[in-house]
Amino acid sequence: MSALTTLPAWRALWNHFARARDWHLRELFAADPGRAERYWLEVEGLTLDYSKNRLSDQTLTLLLQLADEVGLPAKIDAMFNGEKINRTEQRAVLHVALRNRANTPMLVDGVDVMPKVNAVLERMGRFAHAVRVGEWLGYTRQPITDIVSIGIGGSDLGPLMVCQALRPYGHPRLNMHFVSNVDGAQLKETLRRVHPETTLFIIESKTFTTHETLTNAHTARDWFLKYARDEAAVAKHFVAVSTNKQAVAEFGIDPANMFEFWDWVGGRYSLWSAIGLPIMLYLGEQNFVELLDGAHGMDTHFQSAPLAENMPVMLALVGIWYINFYGGGSHVIAPYDQYLHRLPAFIQQLDMESNGKQTMLDGAPVDFETAPIIWGETGINGQHAFFQLLHQGTHTTPIDLIASLENTSSLPGHHEILLANVFAQAEAFMRGKTADEVRAELAAQGLEGDALEALVPHKVFGGNRPTNTLLMTRLDPRNLGALIALYEHKIFVQGVVWHINSFDQWGVELGKQLAKTIHGELSGTREAAEHDSSTARLISLYKKVNGERGS
Repeated sequence: MSALTTLPAWRALWNHFARARDWHLRELFAADPGRAERYWLEVEGLTLDYSKNRLSDQTLTLLLQLADEVGLPAKIDAMFNGEKINRTEQRAVLHVALRNRANTPMLVDGVDVMPKVNAVLERMGRFAHAVRVGEWLGYTRQPITDIVSIGIGGSDLGPLMVCQALRPYGHPRLNMHFVSNVDGAQLKETLRRVHPETTLFIIESKTFTTHETLTNAHTARDWFLKYARDEAAVAKHFVAVSTNKQAVAEFGIDPANMFEFWDWVGGRYSLWSAIGLPIMLYLGEQNFVELLDGAHGMDTHFQSAPLAENMPVMLALVGIWYINFYGGGSHVIAPYDQYLHRLPAFIQQLDMESNGKQTMLDGAPVDFETAPIIWGETGINGQHAFFQLLHQGTHTTPIDLIASLENTSSLPGHHEILLANVFAQAEAFMRGKTADEVRAELAAQGLEGDALEALVPHKVFGGNRPTNTLLMTRLDPRNLGALIALYEHKIFVQGVVWHINSFDQWGVELGKQLAKTIHGELSGTREAAEHDSSTARLISLYKKVNGERGS
């Protein structure tokens, strides 16, 4: 039995759950009309309405007691103080330093990291300005029109999501392209759309050894040199975000155009660092700083606000209530904004790679659920796809409905329809539709008798489906920064409660190791290794189709 499951608050929550599991949200709202005002928080341009959840004041009191018993306030301080809370890698976790706009000292091993953070940010700003105003020229003396970011995982998803989310703020001359998949189709299609004379490649790899990223980078370099025919021209069209100066220089990139970051910056938390160079190039330095400002505002709130008024803490604890007590094994992210269509994938990596763990910090196996399966799509599309399961399926699946209040579209009527759907879905998930309501509705349509009764069970909605409604005043750099930081801290809080390390990702290693061996067999550069019969047969099939030495 883990220490968590023996805590007084944990046991009290299970006793409380025995009663709470039969509550219905309709009844909770009828008995307590003021819950919408109490279960409501506003921070940094964001509003969170968490009243449509199956909980009461007592539920929240016990969840907050649990947060105290696991030592959450001290753990928050430990992160901001630069302690090595990533224990398995003996690293600090200081992505908050990257957006520390107050510029207060933040220490790692007794050394203030802020001078280096500010120096890299300043270099990024100078470089972005040169590209944006047309001072940075390619090998034929033409300004850059296309930027191709080559990375994977956190080096790709964060910048990709932000650039797409803030596209209205993008530079009108610059076209952004992101390549992460080692499947050659993605890079091939990207290269078809760009011209070597006016394309800038950003190679994003901390060690400059990531196999997928370097494969794509070398293919792009070969493509470029077929036109430029001059190794010296590489330096005008390739820059790096890395810490490996030697490998960067050997590639042909001028080390002066290498932008560094540090081992206390995890990949999925790195868009605030030099990994965010594509963001700064596209949006400009001022908008990038606004993104940092919004995140810093959420950081300040998270570090200082009482737990009961702390937006990331409350969002995390409500999630704990479903994951660990209701068995809510999945969670939907549904943004009602087309610009945010990559947000579900970004949150998916952020949450599942952080808290998808089966081992606690002390090495003991967990005996409770950890990270939920994160999935989703834009809400309007989801309504015509998977919302059927959410409304009438058998799963308990909490949903985050995300939208911006301000109408920034020039198309009349669209935003009102969009927001009407956000609010209506939240109400529908909460209320549902009873058999008596269905009968009355069908009777008003002229249906009666056996035909009416046969249809009733199919049109009943149980309701009582939990939602959080997250509203931004508008989708702009500052509010997006706050939204991303909100989810980062929510995930951290849940990791603290579960006593797991949210900042390593050993689970990705085994597949990478085996892929190296199998790649050698497929390409004919090594002898066949011992595999299970299924893997061996798959390798044999590949060789049969592509020839003994592969393609």
